[in-house]
Amino acid sequence: MALEQIVKPEIAVLEPYEPGKPIEELERELGIEGAIKLASNENPLGPSPRALEAARAALSGMHRYPDGGSFRLRRRLAAHLGVEPRQLVLGTGADEILELLVKAFVRPGDEVVYAWPSFAMYPIVTQGAGAKSVRVALDAGLVHDLGAIRTALSPRTRLVFVCNPNNPTGTSVGAAELDAFIEALPPHVVLAIDEAYSEFARRPDFPQTLEWIARRPGTIVLRTFSKIYGLAGLRVGYGAGDAELVGYLERARHPFNINIVAQAAAEAALDDVEHVAATRRNNAQGIEYLTRELRALGIEVWPTDANFLLARAGGRPTYERLLREGVIVRPLGGFGLQEHVRITIGLPEENERLVKALRRLRQEAA
Repeated sequence: MALEQIVKPEIAVLEPYEPGKPIEELERELGIEGAIKLASNENPLGPSPRALEAARAALSGMHRYPDGGSFRLRRRLAAHLGVEPRQLVLGTGADEILELLVKAFVRPGDEVVYAWPSFAMYPIVTQGAGAKSVRVALDAGLVHDLGAIRTALSPRTRLVFVCNPNNPTGTSVGAAELDAFIEALPPHVVLAIDEAYSEFARRPDFPQTLEWIARRPGTIVLRTFSKIYGLAGLRVGYGAGDAELVGYLERARHPFNINIVAQAAAEAALDDVEHVAATRRNNAQGIEYLTRELRALGIEVWPTDANFLLARAGGRPTYERLLREGVIVRPLGGFGLQEHVRITIGLPEENERLVKALRRLRQEAA
């Protein structure tokens, strides 16, 4: 069978998502040991000890289907956020919520508007649905230009993604700017505010977006357990929105999407405030250290409200040279940032190793 003759055209031309290189793959390719990965914005402290304990306890029930509605996790998360359980939809990572939004509200030929560069899944889910991506360039500071996004809306716009803090730049918009943007949105547009990194934000005026789900129908806030809670390998994300919107997403959601171990671990992670606080401290200290040291090397670094830094450090050539040093970062050529890399904040010793490797590379190039 000639599959290329029957595959959907919008699928045939998709560029698959390219994840960060795994440590095991690098060590196997170069015959090295002890590599470090600062590429995928994972929690360097690992998962919460409470989450690990809960996950182990849940393993004995893996022969059973999980709770299809994630009742316990949904109830605990609702109390944590101050919303009703019926205002929550859970997914295998926040990525699944993106898919559900497109599945529920976007038809072929509709428009989905988002800033660019931003999260790589926005164009993938849009194009996969046969819809049109409307990309709006970040401003000169690599921050969302919300005024330009508002101008880009049309009668065909069905969905707007706002990634705040933005991935891969780490930049963010404040409450006054975002509030004014939301107030001006037309009612036919669904707004998805992607806050995968919001728990790391340090700016005092970071938006209180959960307030908008009660004020504006058709608004949803997306978050994840992958980053601050260190559960990336279990894939648990969620959306908090108005009950009507969430109800439509629940109709489109597959049953049993959150496995039994993930549900238990996520619920326990919510209670481990000490682990969250330690993660924030490590992140803040790492940002200060890396920003200072990289700038001392003459590398431009952007302000960040996430758990990573954007650095103009030489792009893919620097990425490849760092691989030989056993350090994995993320090149950003696919985002149009040819001279940049994204660097996850690691443990202090990992951050120091990165700086030493970059210093050696700079000295060799001098």
